[in-house]
Amino acid sequence: MKLAVNIDHIATIREARQSNEPEPVLAALLAEQAGAEGIVCHIRGDRRHIKERDLELLRAVVKTKLNIEMAATQEMKEIALNIRPDVVSLVPERDEEVTTEGGLDVIANKEHLAPVIQDLGKANIEVSIFIDPDLKQIKACHDVRVPLIEINTGKYCDLKPGKARQKALEEIIKAAEYGHKLGLEIHAGHGLDYKNVPSIVAIPEIKELSIGFSIVARAAFVGIEKAVKEMVVLLK
Repeated sequence: MKLAVNIDHIATIREARQSNEPEPVLAALLAEQAGAEGIVCHIRGDRRHIKERDLELLRAVVKTKLNIEMAATQEMKEIALNIRPDVVSLVPERDEEVTTEGGLDVIANKEHLAPVIQDLGKANIEVSIFIDPDLKQIKACHDVRVPLIEINTGKYCDLKPGKARQKALEEIIKAAEYGHKLGLEIHAGHGLDYKNVPSIVAIPEIKELSIGFSIVARAAFVGIEKAVKEMVVLLK
């Protein structure tokens, strides 16, 4: 299973002091050297961490795969068409949220999403949608012709071990199986860490995990390269 490292929170630390360090682009390079097979970042409307400057530098230096998360707005579409990442992941976004709170409601937004997906596809940018493990939403993703989905693992990660957590895991398993049957490439992420990731790694349909916060938190003590290498071992 592949690991894509989200570097948002390196930029969060930088913005806490409105400084020029730590450098998220350097974190991306070190993560690649340590075995990451993709770099993920989320440019938000409020630019709370990642900024256009970061995207431009990342596009110039990332050698594996650059995945930019963003809302499906005209502003963000224009940024994507300018930067030309390998993947754009469409996510819901609210100014008040601390982090992404759930999957995108594709059923309610089909008419809005379809032209955005089409325009990005014409520019040879692969489009993914961050989606809750809901079979109807996954079918809607297939209907709007995205080739890739990222299943939200947040509910599973937030629960303590027990029946509720097992049920949340089973929902992810069923979602991955269903999406795979529809011909979608299946990724997953949100809230994953060194303790809860093995159960997700065991799901054969999932080909890649996007993990950020736990790696950055671990890196504060052991460095980004060691933190990434430790996660790579768990995924392999």
